Amino acid sequence: MPETEIRPAVVALLCDSNFKYRRDTKTWSHIDGRPFTKEEQATALHATRAEFEEFAAQHTRYMEYLRASEEAPEAFQRFLGPFMEQLTRKTLGNAVELMTEDERVEFERLLGLMVEPPRRFTAYAF
Repeated sequence: MPETEIRPAVVALLCDSNFKYRRDTKTWSHIDGRPFTKEEQATALHATRAEFEEFAAQHTRYMEYLRASEEAPEAFQRFLGPFMEQLTRKTLGNAVELMTEDERVEFERLLGLMVEPPRRFTAYAF
């Protein structure tokens, strides 16, 4: 197998790792605390550089998602402000009527970040 080929199952295992060494099993653990099996530990230890880089890229995107979720209420207010300023009767429905299709997409994205609980980190989701 070429060094640059990324095996999705290996990346998924890395994404489900907390990388804390367990002295009792001499392995790493899954995010939920279960120790790796010996096979999982061997797989993780033999992950290629490209697989670790793919894991790191996915984790970076996840951290950006969490940051956006935390900042969503304030970003929503900043986004909505200019629409509300144009209205005599200031309701959310009236503000949405002023929006372009692209602005509605952003409105729904920000609203979703605010009302949905943050998703947990999983492979190939971010």
